[in-house]
Amino acid sequence: MIVVGVDGSVAARAAVEWAAADALRTREPLRLVHAVDRTPYQIGRFPTPTLPDVLLREGRRILDEAVALVRDRQPQVEVETREVEGAPALVLREEAEGASEIVVGSRGLGGFAGALLGSVSTHVAGHVRCPVVVVRAQRQPASGEIVVGVDDSPECRPALAYAFRQAELRGAKLRAVHAWQLPVHAFAPEIAYDVDEIRAAQQQLLTGALESFRAEHPAVEIIEETHSGHPVDVLTAAGAQADLVVVGSHGRGAMGSALLGSVSRGVLHHARCAVAVVR
Repeated sequence: MIVVGVDGSVAARAAVEWAAADALRTREPLRLVHAVDRTPYQIGRFPTPTLPDVLLREGRRILDEAVALVRDRQPQVEVETREVEGAPALVLREEAEGASEIVVGSRGLGGFAGALLGSVSTHVAGHVRCPVVVVRAQRQPASGEIVVGVDDSPECRPALAYAFRQAELRGAKLRAVHAWQLPVHAFAPEIAYDVDEIRAAQQQLLTGALESFRAEHPAVEIIEETHSGHPVDVLTAAGAQADLVVVGSHGRGAMGSALLGSVSRGVLHHARCAVAVVR
């Protein structure tokens, strides 16, 4: 089951389209979820008794429009809806139980106009255990390429598995990118470093990380790239023309969105295409 959060925003509409296309590729049903949050309207001294009904009717309208969009774009996809009372981030966290994937827009109706990433998408990406895809409102022409960040950590393997499957289902190229940085003491003049040797070792690391996945997905065309630079900068640049950037998460905290590592958080904030965060 693929779950997508809808709130009537442009980014949410883009998320519905993205999720519907993915549901068609994976042959999974799609669940559209709208959270009815009454909290902001219960602060007043004299609450309006009819307001809950208004919110529920508006939520139904938003869900009906999302269903119509799915049936227009991907009529073969099985779709259902849920209207749930509660804060959007918490509702989507609960919906993630048993979901294969959560899809959200980068920004909802609230928040600052210039923000690339909203509080709901940040919270969901930082808390749920299934893959979370954050979709931008701005459309980009399809490039037929997926970018995945690669390092030597165990957390990288689920991201690679997800990226290879997406590339295989889409018939897309997979650009596997590894970013590396010289240790700080490498710049001390009294210590000699062979940069070519380091670069060759990083390339070997990348090739080794891909080996088993390459054997499992022989039809996927792979482009290997190693770059000296900060991972966020390297992945953001690599994803400038991509359809999707896939990152793992090394976050280990339990508060707020601390389960997001610094790289996954940075890519979510700066990438211009859809980003999948995979535990």
